[in-house]
Amino acid sequence: MDVILTHENTDFDALASLLGASKLFPAAIPVLPRRINRNGRAFLALYDTELPFIDPDDLPRRRKISRAILVDTQSLTTLKGMGRDLQVDIIDHHELDRELPPSWTFSGETLGATTTLLIEEISARALKLTWVEATLLLLGIYEDTGSLSYQATSARDVRAAAWLLDQGARLDVVNEFLHHPLAPEQRELYERLLEQSETHEIKGHTIIVAWAKAPEFSEEISTLAHKLRELLEPSALFVIVALDDGKRVQLVARSTTDDIDVSVVAKRFDGGGHKRAAAALIRRRPLPAVREELLRLLPEIVQPSATVAQVMSLGVQTLSPQNTVADAAERMQRTGHEGYPVVAEENVIGLLTRRAVDRALQFKMTGAPVTQVMEAGSVTVNIHDSVTHLQQTMIESGWGQIPVVQDGQVVGVATRTDLIALWGAPPQTSQRGDVVALLEQALAEPALALIRHISREARALGFVPYFVGGLVRDLLLGSSIVDVDLVIEGDAIALARRLADDLGGRATTHKRFGTAKWLLSPRVWQRVAGDIPHESLPPSVDFATARTEFYTHPTALPQVERSSIKQDLHRRDFTINTLALRLDPDHWGELLDFYGGEADLQDNVIRVLHSLSFVDDPTRMLRAARLESRLGFHLDPRSEELIADGLPLLKRVSGDRIRHELEQLFAEPEPERALHRLDELGVLTSIHPGLRYDKWLETKWGAFRTDLQPKIWGLEQKDSFFLYLALLAYRLNGEELEELIARLKVKHDDAEDLRLLPNLKNSLPQLGRARRPSAVYHLLQHYPARVLAAVWVAAGRKRLRQRLLRYQTEWRLVETELGGDDLKEMGLKPGPLFGQLLSALRDARLNGKVSSREEEEAFLEKLL
Repeated sequence: MDVILTHENTDFDALASLLGASKLFPAAIPVLPRRINRNGRAFLALYDTELPFIDPDDLPRRRKISRAILVDTQSLTTLKGMGRDLQVDIIDHHELDRELPPSWTFSGETLGATTTLLIEEISARALKLTWVEATLLLLGIYEDTGSLSYQATSARDVRAAAWLLDQGARLDVVNEFLHHPLAPEQRELYERLLEQSETHEIKGHTIIVAWAKAPEFSEEISTLAHKLRELLEPSALFVIVALDDGKRVQLVARSTTDDIDVSVVAKRFDGGGHKRAAAALIRRRPLPAVREELLRLLPEIVQPSATVAQVMSLGVQTLSPQNTVADAAERMQRTGHEGYPVVAEENVIGLLTRRAVDRALQFKMTGAPVTQVMEAGSVTVNIHDSVTHLQQTMIESGWGQIPVVQDGQVVGVATRTDLIALWGAPPQTSQRGDVVALLEQALAEPALALIRHISREARALGFVPYFVGGLVRDLLLGSSIVDVDLVIEGDAIALARRLADDLGGRATTHKRFGTAKWLLSPRVWQRVAGDIPHESLPPSVDFATARTEFYTHPTALPQVERSSIKQDLHRRDFTINTLALRLDPDHWGELLDFYGGEADLQDNVIRVLHSLSFVDDPTRMLRAARLESRLGFHLDPRSEELIADGLPLLKRVSGDRIRHELEQLFAEPEPERALHRLDELGVLTSIHPGLRYDKWLETKWGAFRTDLQPKIWGLEQKDSFFLYLALLAYRLNGEELEELIARLKVKHDDAEDLRLLPNLKNSLPQLGRARRPSAVYHLLQHYPARVLAAVWVAAGRKRLRQRLLRYQTEWRLVETELGGDDLKEMGLKPGPLFGQLLSALRDARLNGKVSSREEEEAFLEKLL
């Protein structure tokens, strides 16, 4: 018997996780704990009949429990029937906090709620939910993420919540039970805790300790801790309540930062939990002693918060009251800075921002002193102040750049961008100068002038242009830029149309995807770059509106919505393709790296952005192998694991999309390297079980590029895909070949030619035995040249290759001098005999029996 268990004092995340796991493991029994929080009990009182839970006392008797699935906890609650060989599988949204016994497993990721992990799998399997089930699952996410407002909330929690709303989850019910009124005894204890709370500032963190005696209290305390945290907003909260006339003391701890691991505190009191939530039930110790020990522990456990010194920029540039607006504008243009403190006699007297300078220039105030347009005030922070204090100073002053002082001297500046970088957004890159140099080296001079012009026009419209993805990746790897593709944070179509109206050319648009192509005319280049030759320059510029994508189900084509550059990059496949280069004049050459792409680029690593990447789009497996082979990079171990897990999803991807990826792969300089990797990863056999990569195929693909002469066989560039595919499929039998053609939805002409391969292969013994050119001609005359070329590459015997080549270069070109008109003049009537006679004449020519018109006439008379 399999059971699903969670922790005691069950909250909605635990209750919802029980339900979620029961949907994914229908053979397992979801067992309710004995103690459930008041809100959870109230929900079950109304909806218990709609849910699959059973009480532990109702478990089947005398049945051995062979497996326990733990959700939202890492501690096992023992039940009757559990043996020593029990298999335990943990699913939790916190990091594993200890080594596990051999028969235990752990799966999970750091998210806002365990429920999210389960919902992602439920949605991937397209399992059905009732509105009650969807509502309970939504309660699980909302309670553990503070209705999606806590710092630990991830985008995946939000997406899971949105999916539940689509399944019928009711927000009115969620709000009713999340904000369930406190019972009278809860309200009384809450007010005492609020009254007896004290604030401690420890290493830059605000920590609140609240305590009270409640000898008759029987409800859970975690709900009160939740409400206190929402009201007081500390970095950490510790609630201490003496129960049963002081015989037991309950400690409940909550944290909002990784700097304070409350599980360490709980363990000191023989409790447990996670970094952000923990508890302990302390026996035989009075409340004052517990409080005193807690206060002694906190300085040891609390880690310093980030300080201004960690985020500030040193060497700040300042302005004096004597500087003019023109001085400031020139300096901003040269340095790209967004603002300067104004300092008089070593005291900050104001802040001059770019916006103020731009407005002053509009009003022709170039000669005015900066004191006339600056934001006046003496707003500073100390180098040792906490980042929290810096943030509060910004909010209160409205300044986006705060001067940093040390010993009365201005030593630096801390900006909004510094805070954003600390919170996980991209920092201002220290390589900006190097990146600009690479950019200007990679673009031809007129193309560079064109991009700068586009940049200025975009700024006038309030838009921001970027180079993104593979273009930036290749730029950082030292490649030149050939095609100009831009992502616009704004409206790409409006920008393309404005450019076409102003400079000429023509804009074509695709409204559904927010994309546009600006077709450039000679007039455009003349106006942008003067007389510089532009023959080798790109004929067009592609614009795409920054967008986000979401998938309605695994392997589906994405739905598209307009969005920010960060979300646009998040929809991409691998971290090295998420780099963006900002191109607006004020931030020219600024590199954005939200997802660690630059580090992976330096480490030669191909890494997916998130664990569902291959679920969203399994064709990324083929792209991963292609990038590995092209760049000489390697997949990180986790991405390889995700490919292995996602292989079954390839069967649900349309043949058109698989074929398109193969077309891209076959266009690589050495596609066999990528194909070898696909074979190692199991992708090749997942596309079709008959496909394989081995030394034979490696040799034949190499021979196709080195030995085959396209002109001899009349091949064009477009035939490359067919030839690679023909060699890949060469060893399949007829039935397997038909399966492959259907799987890849091979285009009609390619499919018809592929179907000829088995017949030609079966004719090779006859070809080898043929003694006369005419016999070779009759064997091969109905096959297109590219089919013959494929077999020429595949054939192992020199004799066969020679005959195929002579047919292609000589024998197929042989023609008779006598034709149908000549036969008519001889008094013969058109009919089947014509064909027989002309065929016999050609055979005679091929075999060297005739070599002139006269000999043909004599041969024909003899035949007649």
